[in-house]
Amino acid sequence: MQTAAAEIPFGKPYLDAFSHLGTQELTTLVLVIGITAFAVVTAIALVRTRNRAAAEQQGSRAQIASLHSDVDRLAALLMSEPQVLVVWTAGFGEPEVIGEVSFIAPTLAPHDILAYDQWLSPELAASLGDAIERLRVKGEAFALLLTTVLGRHVEAEGRPIGGFAVMKLRNVTGIKRDLAESSVRCQKLQNEADALRSVVEALPAPVWMRNAAGQLVLVNAAYARAVEAADPATAVARHVELLGRSEREAITRTLDTGSGYAGRLPAIMAGARRTLDVLELPVAQGRVGVAIDATEAERLRNELDHIQASHRRTLDHLATGVAVFGADRRLTFYNTAYRTLWDLEADFLAEAPSDSQVLDRLRGARRLPEQQDFRQWKMNLHKAYTSTESETYDWHLPDRRTMRVVTTPNPEGGVTYLFTDITERLELERRADALTRVQGETLDNLAESVSVFGSDGRLRLYNPAFAKSWKLSADVLAGRPHIEQVIDLCRPLYRDETTWQTLRGAVTALDKRDPGAGRIERSDGCVMDFATVPLPDGATLVTFHDVTDSVNVERALLERNEALIAADELKLDFVHHVSYELRSPLTNIIGFAHFLGDQSTGPLNDKQAEYLGYITVSTNALLAIINNILDLATIDAGAMTLNLGSVDIRATMEAAAEGVQDRVVQNDLVLDLRAHPAIGAFTADGRRLRQILFNLLSNAIGFSPAGGRVTLAAERNQDAVVFSVSDEGPGIPPELTDKVFDWFESDPRGSGHRGAGLGLSIVRSFVELHGGTVRIESTIGQGTTVMCIFPLVTTAARSAAE
Repeated sequence: MQTAAAEIPFGKPYLDAFSHLGTQELTTLVLVIGITAFAVVTAIALVRTRNRAAAEQQGSRAQIASLHSDVDRLAALLMSEPQVLVVWTAGFGEPEVIGEVSFIAPTLAPHDILAYDQWLSPELAASLGDAIERLRVKGEAFALLLTTVLGRHVEAEGRPIGGFAVMKLRNVTGIKRDLAESSVRCQKLQNEADALRSVVEALPAPVWMRNAAGQLVLVNAAYARAVEAADPATAVARHVELLGRSEREAITRTLDTGSGYAGRLPAIMAGARRTLDVLELPVAQGRVGVAIDATEAERLRNELDHIQASHRRTLDHLATGVAVFGADRRLTFYNTAYRTLWDLEADFLAEAPSDSQVLDRLRGARRLPEQQDFRQWKMNLHKAYTSTESETYDWHLPDRRTMRVVTTPNPEGGVTYLFTDITERLELERRADALTRVQGETLDNLAESVSVFGSDGRLRLYNPAFAKSWKLSADVLAGRPHIEQVIDLCRPLYRDETTWQTLRGAVTALDKRDPGAGRIERSDGCVMDFATVPLPDGATLVTFHDVTDSVNVERALLERNEALIAADELKLDFVHHVSYELRSPLTNIIGFAHFLGDQSTGPLNDKQAEYLGYITVSTNALLAIINNILDLATIDAGAMTLNLGSVDIRATMEAAAEGVQDRVVQNDLVLDLRAHPAIGAFTADGRRLRQILFNLLSNAIGFSPAGGRVTLAAERNQDAVVFSVSDEGPGIPPELTDKVFDWFESDPRGSGHRGAGLGLSIVRSFVELHGGTVRIESTIGQGTTVMCIFPLVTTAARSAAE
């Protein structure tokens, strides 16, 4: 069919063959030929179409099946996610809704999808309606992100496709949340990166970054300042290095092993040699590093080491035991006091034992407090290693010592133990506490008023006697009143402002704080002695002592003493006058008796001679008494003087014995003289010494029974000469020993001795005038010994020599 059609002779040669025909015939011929040709062509086309249609019909069936499959696959793919397609055809008919609408609202029906106000707010519903209107009328695409009234996020996208207007609604609730979270994370990372970049830039320490080839790619401002570059960019462009070549090579070798580098290196920073702590670490893009100036830290470390060594030397001289245990609980330091307190061997401590080993060693030696559960006790003690506060313990040891233990956590780890033996201090505190209580009780029970005023002038301490003596209320005193208030309260009883001014100055004075004393006589008749004593702590002790009775007694005694003095003076005057008046006629009597006894005056009969003997004896005795009285009066008046000279001791004793020889014979006594032949002499008044011995012998003879023995002895020692006279008389009772030396004291005690009682008074006066002493030793029924002790150099002799 195609070949036949191709061989039809169309064209100019064919028309030339019919050129001899007329126009009408030619037109008809052409029309016929055209119709014929059209018919032929149409037939050929029909045949071809039929054949093609048969072939295409068979292929269309397969294609339709394939298209159905694609449509199903695309529908399944389209519905694989929650979305809805709304399709409007040409015109304004009802749209076709494809897909589930439950993700928009669970109760929403598909035909209600266009009721926007059911699932959108009025504003969003109006916006979506306007966008759809423009899409259908003008073909304007749109894309909106909507939020339903249930809070779900829906993406609405509309566009014209072919002759349709299509809107797709897609659930993007989760996607929006993920996008929001991703955006937040990205922003956070960006903020962190900016913050880190700002921190690095603001760091005072040089920071740098190198690429994989080891070249600088980034530095901060501190790095630029350290290498004296204009800015960080200049330092990077010029490859200005902070560290030397050898240091950088050492860092590279360390980094090549796969680990970071950390070490202390020297460097020149801003023209000065510094010590840097360098840290360089590998990163994905190369490596980064930082250099911290450790020059000051190194200097401080050296100073700290020096100070620590000095402190350890100081601690080694403390009496407090110090032991330092490190973070590993092993001994790192101890002082001598620690080893001495616990009696630990130096070799053991040199091995750096652990804390537990030391405690076990001390427990084995019974140098720790006895514990029922030692393990729990040790665990409680070791809590100091994890504590931040110091703890204090008192250990009462089996050896009766008390140890104060302080555990102090160390900043670098470990614990420092401080051991102080407080046994003596506790004992002193106990004693001080007891003493304080005793003093408190003593003050409270004192009759003397006591008050203490502080440095601020306020009352700090007082006893009940103070409040009672000044009639002060305990409530007022409990408020610690000022000295001014106390004076105002006491002024009604005593109004002498001078005394109060003195007391006020003693309490409140700052510079002149001298003790003071005085006496006040109050308006109620009470007399009080006061005293102020400054105390070491700035306080002042003020005491008031009621001396009213003492003053009254003193006044009475003074009056009596004045009376006694007057009486004594009167007595002396009387004695002087009487002695003088008696001595003058007595002298005449003695003289005339002597003349009567002289043969030249005439003979006397026996009776007259006997009476004259009695007169002579009596007058001699009376003269001796009068002389003794005058001597005692002269001594009391201080007018007696000694005629000192060398006195032979043996000769003086014999002279005194000769004076009493007749009485010895008369009383049938034995007089025994005892003295070493070579006793020698000493300085004294010989006449007064004989008088002393005579009176002692007379007194001993008077109290000695018949047939008794009287002994006069003398003994010379290094400093004195001792004369003693002993008798075998009745003895002197102890209560009368001191009275025998008083004037006119005489006690015969059953003996026949009678006397004026002046002998021993004369003895004591003359011995004391020589600077000596008299001592009596007497035993009732066995006799009495009177000893007179004369110094070898008398007081009068010393005074004369001076």
